[in-house]
Amino acid sequence: MTHPEIDRVTLEDVRAAARLLDGVVTRTPVQPFRAMTEVAGAPVVLKCENLQRAGSFKIRGAYTRLSRMSDDEKARGVVAASAGNHAQGVALAAQMLGIDAVVYMPVDASVPKLIATRGYGAEVRQIGTSVDEALVAARAEAARSGRTLIHPFDHLDVVTGQGTVALEILEQVPDVGTVVVPLGGGGLVAGIATVLAEAAPHVRVVGVQAETAAAYPASLAAGRPVPGTLGTTMADGIAIGTPGDVPFEVLARLGVEVRTVSEEEMSRALLLVAERGKQIVEPSGAAGVAAVLAAAPGSLPGVIVPVLTGGNVDPLLLVRVVQHGLVAAGRYLQLRVCIDDRPGSLAALLDAIAAAGANIVQVEHTRTDTSLTVSQVLVNVQLETKGHEHCTAVVEKLRAAGFDVSA
Repeated sequence: MTHPEIDRVTLEDVRAAARLLDGVVTRTPVQPFRAMTEVAGAPVVLKCENLQRAGSFKIRGAYTRLSRMSDDEKARGVVAASAGNHAQGVALAAQMLGIDAVVYMPVDASVPKLIATRGYGAEVRQIGTSVDEALVAARAEAARSGRTLIHPFDHLDVVTGQGTVALEILEQVPDVGTVVVPLGGGGLVAGIATVLAEAAPHVRVVGVQAETAAAYPASLAAGRPVPGTLGTTMADGIAIGTPGDVPFEVLARLGVEVRTVSEEEMSRALLLVAERGKQIVEPSGAAGVAAVLAAAPGSLPGVIVPVLTGGNVDPLLLVRVVQHGLVAAGRYLQLRVCIDDRPGSLAALLDAIAAAGANIVQVEHTRTDTSLTVSQVLVNVQLETKGHEHCTAVVEKLRAAGFDVSA
C-alpha cells in the first residue's frame, strides 16, 4: 500500500509513524546533565538518540519511508547516499523488511560505519568526498536500475519518522522549554519543529550547524535552499551542502532559529558529554551540546533538551577529538622551551614543571632546530594541566624561573 503524498507533515502523521515504529525502534532514554546546568542557567536533559538502533535517529525516518513503499517498489530495491548514519538506518530497515539495498558513501567515510552498513546486508559503493557527491551517484543508480532513492532528509515520510523523537521528548520531559538539535539537511529538525509547533508551541527549537559547513543561514536569508560552502569539519554527519526542499519549507515557515558552532566548541562538548555525561557521541551528535555551552546563561528558556543524534564515532577520530577537546578545555598544554645545552638543564626544567603542578606526558629534546645556537637545546614538552588558569600559571612560573617558553 502506498503512502499518499501530502503537502506538509502534521502532528497526526507523526503519531501514525510512532505507531508504525512501535517495537521497531528504541524509545531512547533521557538523562539529566547536571554538569551543564550552571553553564546554561537552566536544567539540561540529554535525549540519547546515540543509543538508538544502528547508533542514531536515522532508523526512524528510514523505516517509515521503506515500509510505506509499494510492493513493486520494494521488489526493485532501494538506493541511498550517506556519510554513515543514514546508510546504517537504511541498511537495517531494508534488512528488517526484506528489501535489497545499495548505499553510496564517500571514499573517506568512517570505517566502523562502512563495516556496520555492510553488516546489515547492504551493498556499499564508495564515491566522491561528500554526501552531496554520493547523492549524485545514488540518483544516477536509481534512474538506471529502477531502485527507489531513499533520500537522507528530503522526503515527507523521512521527516515524519524523525519527528517521533519530539513525541518522546514531550512525554519524557513535560517541562521542556528548548530543544537543541544538530542540523544537516534538516529532516530531524523539521520533524521535531512540526510536532512542537502543534503540540507545544511554547517550546523553542534551535538547529545547530558546524560553522565551516553551514548552508542553512544563507538559505534562510535567501528564502530558498542555496548551496553552501562545505569546508573541513569533524562533524561529517551534518556536513550537507544544500538544505532539502521539504525540511527547508518547515524551518522557514516555522521560523526555526539556526546557530553555528566551531570545531573547538564541538570537541569540548564531545569531551564533556563523554567525561561527565558518560555518553559516547560523534562530533555531529555533540553539536547541540556545543551550542548550549556557547549560549549566554539564561538565554535558552525552560528545561533545555539537546538531542545527541548519533554515537557512531570512529575510535581513531575519537582519540583525536578528545585530545583537541582537552586542549580547548585547558587540560592539555604543549610548550617549546629553549634551554642551555649543558648537564642538568633538562632536569631543572622538568623539576620546575613538576613544581608548577603539571604532569609530563611527553618530552622531545632536539639540537638541530635552525633557530638554535650551538649552545642551545629545544625541548618540546606535552603536559596534562587542570584548566586554562593552570596553563597560564605553569607558563608564568617557568618564565619566572628563567626559562625561555613559547606556547
